[in-house]
Amino acid sequence: MESATEGISKLGINGDFASSVPNLHKNLSLLSPDQIELAKMLVAMEQSHLFTNWPEPGVDDGEKKAFFDQVTRLNSSYPGGLASYIKTARGLLSDSKTGKNPFDGFTPSVPTGENLSYGDETFMKFEEAGVKEAQNAAFVLVAGGLGERLGYNGIKVALPRETTTGACFLQHYIENVLALQEASCKVTGGQSERDIPFAIMTSDDTHARTMQLLESNKYFGMKPAQIKLLKQEKVACLEDNDARLALDPQNKFRIQTKPHGHGDVHALLYSSGVLEEWQRGGVRWVLFFQDTNGLLFKAIPASLGVSATKGYHVNSLAVPRKAKEAIGGITKLTHTDGRSMVINVEYNQLDPLLRATGNPDGDVNCETGYSPFPGNINQLIMELGPYFEELKKTGGAIKEFVNPKYKDASKTAFKSSTRLECMMQDYPKTLPPSARVGFTVMDAWVAYAPVKNNPEDAAKVPKGNPYHSATSGEMAVYRANSLILRNVAGVQVEDPVQQEFNGQEVEVWPRVVWKPKWGLTFADVKKKVAGSSSISQKSTLALKGRNIFIENLSLDGALVVESGDGAEVKVGGSVKNKGWAIEKVDYKDTSVPEEIRIRGFRFQKTEQLEKQYTEPGKFELKA
Repeated sequence: MESATEGISKLGINGDFASSVPNLHKNLSLLSPDQIELAKMLVAMEQSHLFTNWPEPGVDDGEKKAFFDQVTRLNSSYPGGLASYIKTARGLLSDSKTGKNPFDGFTPSVPTGENLSYGDETFMKFEEAGVKEAQNAAFVLVAGGLGERLGYNGIKVALPRETTTGACFLQHYIENVLALQEASCKVTGGQSERDIPFAIMTSDDTHARTMQLLESNKYFGMKPAQIKLLKQEKVACLEDNDARLALDPQNKFRIQTKPHGHGDVHALLYSSGVLEEWQRGGVRWVLFFQDTNGLLFKAIPASLGVSATKGYHVNSLAVPRKAKEAIGGITKLTHTDGRSMVINVEYNQLDPLLRATGNPDGDVNCETGYSPFPGNINQLIMELGPYFEELKKTGGAIKEFVNPKYKDASKTAFKSSTRLECMMQDYPKTLPPSARVGFTVMDAWVAYAPVKNNPEDAAKVPKGNPYHSATSGEMAVYRANSLILRNVAGVQVEDPVQQEFNGQEVEVWPRVVWKPKWGLTFADVKKKVAGSSSISQKSTLALKGRNIFIENLSLDGALVVESGDGAEVKVGGSVKNKGWAIEKVDYKDTSVPEEIRIRGFRFQKTEQLEKQYTEPGKFELKA
């Protein structure tokens, strides 16, 4: 029998690089030329331990090839390849071990931005400008996560935003983009609507299910060609401070992998060619948003208007933030060497940074009652031209961080493997000081109600702090809509009552919901409500159509109005019925569907007035 070395040399392979790794050396003849190059790279990057338990050729050969298939994927999906990943990891792990402060030499200050009050003249001006600009925009939804942290086993975008209509988050987002598309065309006098592109970043966990959700619902009315799904790959895990790649505990032929974080969205948009295609198609703005903020689109038009009017290359959407509140603060950092950047600084880093740079009180509220550093909500608007030019330089690589859990204070060993992570909002870290980076602040009641916490975790949140649960997220939708009708349109909306669901005390407002095409903007709502109307606290009002006009309506019960695009419906008079009662549900009750029990309530639809107008024409609903 010929030796492994003879066999390799007959194939014209120079196996010298693997001579110190006998189990790899013996198996080189199984590998393609490209795989041999990857093997060389792994050995050069001191990853020989990956081959320690490889058996003789002829045993598990399929698994060995599958190992290199995985290495190929990990290498191609990371800007600069695996060698770059390992090199970066070594630097970051060294900094972590020595306790290096990433903000050394930086002084924080409050950046430039726009503070908006919903419904005032300035807000309306920016909202109008944003609707006009929307035809030049593209949207990117970051949706790589499952709902496990919420106590829900599906994908998060499939969760109902609210249970009055049952519309899921993805449906709500798509219907808003379509409403913006139509409104932008109308306001600019376009002959034909320009389709707004919509990209969704998925992961191994969510890709197939997101596709299925779209296909089974006919893309919620959007053209399939408008939507692009971009799948994020995972990154290799690291087992020690030397950045040795960790093998999967269940399979010696696989590298253990974990998610890299939503910062991957930038590299994906660049490497897929999507940004280039959008630029050729005339897109000027790219709007990034996350998967479960049911209020976001109330803030989008005005924020886009701020970007367009102020010429911001990057615009971070933000909400007022109490000092030391557990939400990152948007901060300008200026280095002693003259560098400066506007980025999100995590709340547990901002206070000590302020104290260390001549602000002995740290992060404190100013005369407004809030911290001068607004709260980052991870919704970004980029101007495509400068964004694309920057990604040409970086390949979309975002400044990463590492967060190892050490076994003890010596920091020599990890409790479990770690990996590099990156965040979408850290994109500005690589920008030159000339980049125009700003923010737009809007009240949380109209812009921010994320669904992130399961009932148990939400119930532990200190009183007065936001729960960020399915319960609070749904109630925030009703609160925002009720306040808009009350403050904007002069409707007498009865005050809420306090109720507790799943251990969370929330304000229960009338259950008011509408389709985006009914009330996309402040101006839309104002146009469609006239006279003197009133809505009692126990009421439910669902408006599912474009041209539904409320005039002198007194509602004490449940009213659902649905209309086709050609129908114009005037709704008034007195509607009184038993309505929909709220019934408490225990989140541990497995007889109730997950998406309901994580809220802690469901509706008992006792009685309602429900009207549908499918034919074109003018109609009047007067009870």
